[in-house]
Amino acid sequence: MEVLHDLVGYQNLKIYQNSDWFTFSLDSVLLSNFVTIQPRYRKILDLGTGNAPIPLILSTRTKASIVGVEIQNDIYDLAQKTIQYNHLDHQVQLLHCDMKDLKQMFSSDTFDVIVSNPPYFKYHSEHIVNENIHKTIARHEVMITLEELLRLTRYLLKNDGVFAMVHRTERMVEILDLFRKYGLEPKKIQFIYPKVGKDSDLFLIEGRKNGKLGLKILSPIYVHQEDGSYTDVILRQLERSDRYESEKLSDESK
Repeated sequence: MEVLHDLVGYQNLKIYQNSDWFTFSLDSVLLSNFVTIQPRYRKILDLGTGNAPIPLILSTRTKASIVGVEIQNDIYDLAQKTIQYNHLDHQVQLLHCDMKDLKQMFSSDTFDVIVSNPPYFKYHSEHIVNENIHKTIARHEVMITLEELLRLTRYLLKNDGVFAMVHRTERMVEILDLFRKYGLEPKKIQFIYPKVGKDSDLFLIEGRKNGKLGLKILSPIYVHQEDGSYTDVILRQLERSDRYESEKLSDESK
């Protein structure tokens, strides 16, 4: 069922969702707060934007133009309604297309920042996947593989541009290999844990195209306390920070 929800923690922003398909997750919030955004950046790309939570959140951090790409028509329509409802048409452009077609739409070295919350699981036709096609495409590499996504990122990202992604910790070694293969030097990593005492299930990673050596491992993020409530770190992530407003004002003055 289609519903209009408040974007948690962000005043005056709302997002259209359909609970029968999927709703945006905490992963998108964490990624939107993790990625490096500088006032000089002018063009941002979100690969696999879904119903556009990442462009929504990034619009509170920057005045840069944001392009979101979504292949599923129904989800794209939700994203369009969300952008229009929040009057962000001047800043956010949504494209309904296959990511693989972007090379015909943009020249190389176009974007300052690329972000992606991609499908986490490899797809094999003999595997049992969710019968809901929307969830299957969102969770499994049906339309694009991880390597194809990184190859595309390499093409579209400016030299020294930033690429940030959230993914499953179990695929970290593979991801690091692919980052290096496509000239995306890992610069910072942050591990996400369901709670203290549990193994990390997700991690955030950021690289720079042709960047210099030097990797930082940030403090871990624990999502839940023992009673199941969110930790203070997550609650802060879900709040619209005054520093983002400061960044926007600084950007406007340039």
